[in-house]
Amino acid sequence: MTWSNRFVGIPYKELGRTRSGADCWGLACVVYREELGISLPEYLGSYASTEEHGEISALIDGGALSPLWVPVTGAAVAFDIAVFRRGRMSTHVGIVIRHGLMIHMQDEDCAKLANYRSGAWGNRLRGHWRHVSMAVERPVQIVSEVRR
Repeated sequence: MTWSNRFVGIPYKELGRTRSGADCWGLACVVYREELGISLPEYLGSYASTEEHGEISALIDGGALSPLWVPVTGAAVAFDIAVFRRGRMSTHVGIVIRHGLMIHMQDEDCAKLANYRSGAWGNRLRGHWRHVSMAVERPVQIVSEVRR
């Protein structure tokens, strides 16, 4: 069983940031908090609806310039954030399980696994980003492994 299986099925909830419901960024917040012990910025109040594509794209583009995130130049690894465009704007994120496979919010349904190197996501990938704490030379201790 992989860490991602614990998050499959979390229901979609606009602006949700918990296991009881999340949007795509909310899912990243839950995964990072529970698996890595990292609190990501929640951006609540920065957009009122997931339909506000311009605001979401601006947040994602701004996040790419933040010192919290480092662009990934090689293959993506577990817990990297994959950024996708819908139309011309970056408006969706997934959490990498391994290069080419992610967990993300599938539309307004629930958290699901998806191959992002082909199919619906294959031509929408904008890039991968790694949290700065995972980009340093010392490995991050995964919280869920400590619980075992």
